[in-house]
Amino acid sequence: MLIIGPPGSGKGTQAERISERLGVVAISTGDIFRAHVKGGTPLGVEATRYMDAGDFVPDSVTNEMVRNRLSQDDAGNGFVLDGYPRTVAQVDYLDAILAAGEQELGVVLQLTADDAELVSRLLGRARETGRSDDNESVIRHRLDLYHQQTEAVVARYAGRGILAQVDGIGGIDDVTDRVLACIGNVLGAPVDGR
Repeated sequence: MLIIGPPGSGKGTQAERISERLGVVAISTGDIFRAHVKGGTPLGVEATRYMDAGDFVPDSVTNEMVRNRLSQDDAGNGFVLDGYPRTVAQVDYLDAILAAGEQELGVVLQLTADDAELVSRLLGRARETGRSDDNESVIRHRLDLYHQQTEAVVARYAGRGILAQVDGIGGIDDVTDRVLACIGNVLGAPVDGR
């Protein structure tokens, strides 16, 4: 399963909740990037330049990190992937990774939210966490990139009939209830929310 949406839409929070409810691992590309950055790996050093500017990390770097992570044992029985793919080229790469492992996507969940709400959320997160990649100009740049590039990804998955769109505005529990209901609709069976 994938969870996609603009920065600040609650993807990480909902991915963790879905992971707990469905008993699969949540994999965040942002967490993967930050682990590489913190560890000072060559991929992390390269990724830092792009992350601090609010740009997407190039496909070559991102694809390698994701491929390595999905090859780990805990992803073998399913996963919720947060933050990837963000481009159509990454969709094709992910399709190849999954085909090689004889897996396929069951659901692509898109969280939606108004840009003004997202800017407010992300500025609040920046104040709380001190993240260098969350200032207003970088946030607006990231939202522009999302709209320009990632919406083509959404269209690709909608064409496959596996896209579920959920309003990401509201209380966390309310959004989780909407998410689980949408997943159940796509899968054709109820998902236990408890």
